[in-house]
Amino acid sequence: MEEQSLGRQLQSARLSAGLTQQELCQRASISYSTLAKIERGAIKSPSVFTIKRLAEVLDTTLDALMGGRTLALKQKGRSKSGITFVYFDINGCLVRFFHRAFTELAREANAPADQVETAFWHYNDAVCRGEMQMDEFNRLMAEKFNKMIDWKSYYMHAVDPIPEMHELVRWASENYKVGLLSNIMPGFIDDMIKSGLLPALNYDSIVDSSRVGAIKPERKIYEVAQAQANVPAEEILLVDDSRTNIMAAEHMGWKVLWFDDFRPDESVVRVRQSLELAESIPSLPEPIQTVPNYTS
Repeated sequence: MEEQSLGRQLQSARLSAGLTQQELCQRASISYSTLAKIERGAIKSPSVFTIKRLAEVLDTTLDALMGGRTLALKQKGRSKSGITFVYFDINGCLVRFFHRAFTELAREANAPADQVETAFWHYNDAVCRGEMQMDEFNRLMAEKFNKMIDWKSYYMHAVDPIPEMHELVRWASENYKVGLLSNIMPGFIDDMIKSGLLPALNYDSIVDSSRVGAIKPERKIYEVAQAQANVPAEEILLVDDSRTNIMAAEHMGWKVLWFDDFRPDESVVRVRQSLELAESIPSLPEPIQTVPNYTS
């Protein structure tokens, strides 16, 4: 069977790379259960996005794993509540918030952490709107704390992916149109995708505030996002950790879901429930589990 051939190819590539199943799961941000089932040939139509991600981690190609065959993409669906497009916020939803960046800079600059955070927020909106470039922001922060500063470096080292949400975004991308909608500094999204901090997907829309020239909860950024989604307002779901941002989206006629980054497991369950499809489709992947260090 084709799925068994894929499983053998995947297992061979994993062993050649010297990785255990657990190690591959962690690097690809997929659940152990999903990988084990693919290797056993127990999943009849595995996600093309999952196989692509595994191929990237194993430094091989999709064609090599598939043996020249192709995976058919499912038609995008509609939830029972009418959702066809899902926008995900980044900070506090797909990655844990970057508080550690403040404390690390404060430690190195021998300054109070609250002083660092206050200075950051003083300039943050202007940078996220694209009104101030990163070089200028770094210079102003350096002058204030008498230290050379590369804020992107502090940020990238401070944030961690939320694995359950990454798996959910991958699943959502198979069944819905998905996008990113974030207040973010210039160039951060591309680097976060390259480094694995964000799922490496073919997003239907990426709304980067620094390119749009507006930040949430300003109306302009939602108008741009809706235009890029190219669906009616009532078919869009925004998952965001800011109540102010989701209230603004509600005023646009969007559906919204508040993500509690202090209780991510509960939030993931609520997102899953909101995205229950109107028609029967393969179920969501199981959450990532901690497993023994098997090598088979």
